[in-house]
Amino acid sequence: MRRLAQDIAIPKGVKWGYFSTIAKNKEIKGARMEPLAGLKVVEMGQLIAGPFAAKTLADFGADVVKIEPPKVGDALRKWRLLKDGTSVWWQVQSRNKRSLSLDLRQTDAQDIVRKLATEADILVENFRPGTLEGWGLDPEKLLELNPKLIILRISGYGQTGPYKDKPGFGVVAEAMGGLRHLTAEPGRVPVRVGVSIGDTLASLHGVIGILLALQERHRSGKGQVIDVALYEAVFNCMESLLPEYSAFGEVRQAAGSALPGIAPSNAYQCADGGYVLVAGNGDSIFKRLMKLIGREDLGNDPELENNDGRVKRVQELDQAIGKWAKAITTDKALELLDSVSVPAGRIYTVADIANDPHYRARENIQTIQMRDGSNLEVPGVLPKLSRTPGSIKTLAPTIGQNTDEILKEIGLNDSQITSLKERGVAFTQ
Repeated sequence: MRRLAQDIAIPKGVKWGYFSTIAKNKEIKGARMEPLAGLKVVEMGQLIAGPFAAKTLADFGADVVKIEPPKVGDALRKWRLLKDGTSVWWQVQSRNKRSLSLDLRQTDAQDIVRKLATEADILVENFRPGTLEGWGLDPEKLLELNPKLIILRISGYGQTGPYKDKPGFGVVAEAMGGLRHLTAEPGRVPVRVGVSIGDTLASLHGVIGILLALQERHRSGKGQVIDVALYEAVFNCMESLLPEYSAFGEVRQAAGSALPGIAPSNAYQCADGGYVLVAGNGDSIFKRLMKLIGREDLGNDPELENNDGRVKRVQELDQAIGKWAKAITTDKALELLDSVSVPAGRIYTVADIANDPHYRARENIQTIQMRDGSNLEVPGVLPKLSRTPGSIKTLAPTIGQNTDEILKEIGLNDSQITSLKERGVAFTQ
């Protein structure tokens, strides 16, 4: 046995401390019990997909121990705009988590992961396939130590198949999943969605998988491995793309601001240069829209009564709506469309979002106080539960902020922790 494996043998009765407290108390720090309270989660990996999944679990009460490399931490700490040397994105992605900083290349650090996995309910990782195996942390071996463990593995191409060893990032997944081809103006170079949508979709599929596995564990008492590929998560959201190709040989093409096969649904420029988005594709909605724009002839046309007929004449409909919109301001267009219950909206910037009363009323924007005393607005917790909602409980941690407490929870004493730090196995900023 390795030295550390002997050193950190958990004394009888010693548990991952935070959770034994939760189990005894219905409430934590005065807050109502959250739906995932009591679940122990180990997060391994960096950046977006795996950490976003773990963030979602943490928002709803799970105790997430995030393992970060020493000194530099998760690469996301340096992405996008920085405040006092750390990305403000970090405050969203890693809120409610505890940071344990380990050099996973060292066997002693790998032994610590095994101890954590033995006590954990869930392990989340988004390394390239084979990385865990290279550290001797194969899911099969972890499940032998803890048969109830649920392991979420997120990667670019999945754990099997001819592409599994290729590096996979969200931008590649979005292209392979079919999304990138459609996000363009006809005849122009496809553009990327301006956020890491592939990673986020994979994260949400991962969370769904975890919840399914937890439900199944109630019956069997056994954990399992969840294999999520970024490209598959994107592909799963591509609607009728494949059936249309299979049935008709149809390859859906980029359609700019319109929604192919659904009419009318587009963005129309107004007199002030702004755009109004109009979704007039419901049958009764279409009639109300045509009456509003003074084209009752189109609204009463039997050929346009259903969507399939309107699709055939979509250019005519877009021209009619566009002519109406061009004569009035964006605000006026929205006012009139709202008055007849036609779904419509403007194209929001983040400034529009930050100042929108509906966002505020639904607590989609929350204010946290940073360590320097300054305030920072961040997205609220979603989805919204009526009886056991999630919450923002703690700021995102500094690198290794919780290293000492976590190592003590698995049975190490002060001298053992000091030794780990001196040898570069563990780290606290």
